[in-house]
Amino acid sequence: MKAVKLPSGSYRCQAYAHGERRSFTAPTKKEAELLAAQWQNSKKKTPADSLTVGECITRYIDIKEHILSPTTIDGYRRAYNNSLIALSDVPVCDITAETVQRHINTLALSKSPKTIKNAYGLLVSALGVFAPELRLKCTLPKVQKKFKQLPEVETVLSAVIGSEIELPCLLALWCGMRLSEIRGAKKSDITGGVLTVCDTVVTVDGRHIEKNSTKTIESTRRLALPEHIQELISALPPEQDKLTLLTGQAIYKRFSRLLERHGLPHITFHDLRHMNASVMLALGVPDKYAMERGGWSTPSVMKAVYQHTFTAERQEIDSRIDSYFDGLLHTELHTKFSE
Repeated sequence: MKAVKLPSGSYRCQAYAHGERRSFTAPTKKEAELLAAQWQNSKKKTPADSLTVGECITRYIDIKEHILSPTTIDGYRRAYNNSLIALSDVPVCDITAETVQRHINTLALSKSPKTIKNAYGLLVSALGVFAPELRLKCTLPKVQKKFKQLPEVETVLSAVIGSEIELPCLLALWCGMRLSEIRGAKKSDITGGVLTVCDTVVTVDGRHIEKNSTKTIESTRRLALPEHIQELISALPPEQDKLTLLTGQAIYKRFSRLLERHGLPHITFHDLRHMNASVMLALGVPDKYAMERGGWSTPSVMKAVYQHTFTAERQEIDSRIDSYFDGLLHTELHTKFSE
């Protein structure tokens, strides 16, 4: 505990004990720090002292359940069960940086750096609520940069054309939509050929959860649908409002089989969104419009609620992207029908 000098010339020192914070002011730095130390030492044990690490994490997840997204909460539970369960019975009062560092070293033998980072973040956040006076500073394994080789866009496009999942695939590859956004998209969200991406469907523990929100503020956006995709939507049964009735797992399995059948390397469905980003980069689409179309977040964009309209510049960008995919589409359709 270190005292800081106030504009008045006095010194203030803050002390933490069992989730409580107290400030002490005195004429000198030494006096302020002494008062803070005396208070901290005099504090009696509270119920929080009897908590274990596992109880802290469980309570932390519980109090966040209706604030954070279901997928985030599910990720917390997985991180706890898969990476932190060995610490679950350790009393919070016995936790030290050395204890956590040794656990991290053990995890590093079998877990990826990203997995360890997520687990450590959960642990620090939970302890920050129930033991704010505890300051952990541990070294995490470095995340290694990986390069994933994606197949050519035209080969993937050729594989999905005419398949039962052509529409979901094109919404990801052509429009850059996430799978949860595709599952939540409806005909009633389309006006004048423009889809408002505002709803999502996620699956957690086998439950399909519909949310009237997207991943981030920037993810709520409007997409001008190309003519081919509009035609696919028009071909859906009149009574069907959802653009797809398939679950995420069903789409992924069908997509994997398509790739295998066409001799293409395995990629995830989400990689279609990555390919969309690569196409925009190759076409020289300015970052502003690429982020707007894909709903990607940056510190600057996050400060403002989505409010862009389809300006002349944005329309020109959409036209360039549509022309690119239309060119590929016409080539593939011509090839298929001429065989």
